[in-house]
Amino acid sequence: MQIHVVNQGDSVFSIANTYGSTTQAIIDANELDAPNQLVVGQALVIPIVGQFYFVQPGDSLYTIANRFGMTYQELARINNIPINGTLPIGLRLYIPQRPKSDIISNAYVEPIGGTVSETLENAARKNTPYLSYLAPFSYQVNRDGTLKAPPLNNFKEIADANNANLMMVITTLEEGAFSAELGHIIVTVQEVQNRLLDNIVNTAQQVGFTDIHFDFEFLPPEDRDAYSTFLAKAKERLSQAGLLMSTALAPKVSAEQEGEWYEAHDYGAHGAVADFVVLMTYEWGYSGGPAMAVSPIDQVRRVVNYALTEMPASKILLGQNLYGYDWTLPYVPGGEYARAVSPQQAIALARQYNVPIQYDTTAQAPFFRYWDEEGKEHEVWFEDARSIQAKFDMIKELGLRGISYWKLGLSFPQNWLLLQDNFNIVKQDQQS
Repeated sequence: MQIHVVNQGDSVFSIANTYGSTTQAIIDANELDAPNQLVVGQALVIPIVGQFYFVQPGDSLYTIANRFGMTYQELARINNIPINGTLPIGLRLYIPQRPKSDIISNAYVEPIGGTVSETLENAARKNTPYLSYLAPFSYQVNRDGTLKAPPLNNFKEIADANNANLMMVITTLEEGAFSAELGHIIVTVQEVQNRLLDNIVNTAQQVGFTDIHFDFEFLPPEDRDAYSTFLAKAKERLSQAGLLMSTALAPKVSAEQEGEWYEAHDYGAHGAVADFVVLMTYEWGYSGGPAMAVSPIDQVRRVVNYALTEMPASKILLGQNLYGYDWTLPYVPGGEYARAVSPQQAIALARQYNVPIQYDTTAQAPFFRYWDEEGKEHEVWFEDARSIQAKFDMIKELGLRGISYWKLGLSFPQNWLLLQDNFNIVKQDQQS
């Protein structure tokens, strides 16, 4: 699979000729709604086997081969060039498809307003072939340990049709926000815990969930040990019922990190009892904050590096956003909230306002600015093929268990093509 960044003067036709593809294949792969109006800086996925590399100044056979995990002798043989010859700048070299590693992938799906929209169900149908788990968000715990279920509609049928597992997400959401008071009750009151675990097991067996996923956020810091003890108790109960257990973890970079989102999450304790964890490695750039990348890879790596000191890589799923934000400038604390946009919507905005897409190499994320009809300046950060490939490369480099997406419903076709190109997705009948 090839990633091509659009240059001035490029057309779908010229790009197809460069890589030996077809215009229709590129249009279909990238779901281009305006193929004759490409945006400078737009990243396209070219659906070919393997990829091409164009020699840059300073390159050698050795450095290029090392970059792609092969020997320089192999690279020379495949491209029928002498080992000791000079590499002309711009020479096109073919890089074959490399062996894929096995991962598990999860995506949350969140019905809004108590109903499953047709758009959301279609997104689940379209993308569950690429998933190990489909995770309806969420079962909300009541203060007596009973559960309020989300609408499930056809999610079970969709999961079964694609040989995917259903993940039962349990949250401390109350009236639309995570409740510290509710969380405290759950992790400290034995009677509530027992009723909750009974209800979880009964529901999981009735519906067909295979993994129970605890997402307890903004717990009081003093409940850190109580939450860890509750998880150990839950793991024992769920294992007796033949169920897996996973947790969602705030993106910490140290055990001593302060803040109401972080302190009650003990990475070591979760890593010890959970079958796997999801690191919520996104929302550095968030709707109520200043404009920046949602999941800058330098910050994401800091979280993963810390997690690896507390648990094995085989238990870690990297959290990944499927969205970006459009901020109105200048940023004013407490002011206007940014608007969430899909990668496809972001590209459409750049096209509409005739601005090129730039790329931050430190954050490994695309962005651009534009002025709207009211004379207001905007800054947009989102995800593209380059940014998601950087995350995939890190997963492979560090040997992580997989990836978890928040959330389905926003169009990002390049992600799913590259996910399939990089990895073998472990499906239901392949999991131990």
